[in-house]
Amino acid sequence: MRKIRFGVVGTNFVTDWVIAGARQDPRFELAAVCSRTEPRAAEFAARHRIPHTFTSLERMVEGDTVDAVYIATPNSLHATQAILCMEHGKHVLCEKPLASNAREVEAMICASRRCGVALMEAMKTTLTPNFRAVMTALPRAGRIRRYFSAFCQYSSRYDKFKEGVVLNAFRPELSNGAMMDIGVYTIYPMVVLFGRPQRISASGILLSSGVDAQGTVDFEYDGMGATVLYSKIANSSLQTEIQGESGNLTLDRINCIGRVVWQPRPAAASGRECPVAPQELTVPADHDEYYHEVAEFLDLIETGRIESSINSHERSRICIGIIDEVRRQLGVVYPADKA
Repeated sequence: MRKIRFGVVGTNFVTDWVIAGARQDPRFELAAVCSRTEPRAAEFAARHRIPHTFTSLERMVEGDTVDAVYIATPNSLHATQAILCMEHGKHVLCEKPLASNAREVEAMICASRRCGVALMEAMKTTLTPNFRAVMTALPRAGRIRRYFSAFCQYSSRYDKFKEGVVLNAFRPELSNGAMMDIGVYTIYPMVVLFGRPQRISASGILLSSGVDAQGTVDFEYDGMGATVLYSKIANSSLQTEIQGESGNLTLDRINCIGRVVWQPRPAAASGRECPVAPQELTVPADHDEYYHEVAEFLDLIETGRIESSINSHERSRICIGIIDEVRRQLGVVYPADKA
């Protein structure tokens, strides 16, 4: 079995989670880490048993130390770093959202195609067995009339913000904010299931730093509506629901689907509606939630493909285009938009 040597850039807790999931695939080999400082790189390397450390991304990718790079740095750095890696012949798995805006995403896709290397957005939800169960069951719902999803999670960083300390999560210079951080989880699955919406209408709350703290977005499709809610300043326990003329599909959490239920429309008998028992479609978990995105990415490399059929380049284009339009309507502007 060919081992695919990975370098990681970005040493936050998400990288820890991805490494844990990735190591469940025997093809994955963690070869290097790049961090801004040598002490941080050395500490991370010791914790994860990584043989090589770097403080320069260019140094990490210019040689033969790694075959692929996982990027988990601030959003504002994704495009520059990914293109650098791809131009050195390295495959790139890049955290969501893929970049700051559509212009940067397009440049990344062009680099992938020009250099003949894989590029994939690390949206874990859409590659899990439970999301595949949703895709398989979707025709049972008949004509789809509504998609609703909510991801609202109060951030401890907001407490710091209220104290006057603006951490990375709320800094526009890093292309951050609630939509980029967690709202994207409600958008990307919608795009995979239903494609590009015809119209978008967004409202929300902005913080004094200039980023969005929460928002509501309505979408119009042909014969179907969609609504998503996202927030970093309040919690929600609302489920995701796909409403069809023949029944509904419910997903407990859109960022990490633990349960999928099919509820057929009540049957009519003698002029009355007779309830039909719901059906459990949940696929029991046999791997870490992050395993599936890494396995999909490794499959691309092994088969010589440059994009996933699920987390495809086109879907990343559509998703970032939606986010750009939401930001435009809310008035969220990043320095990267003016570059």
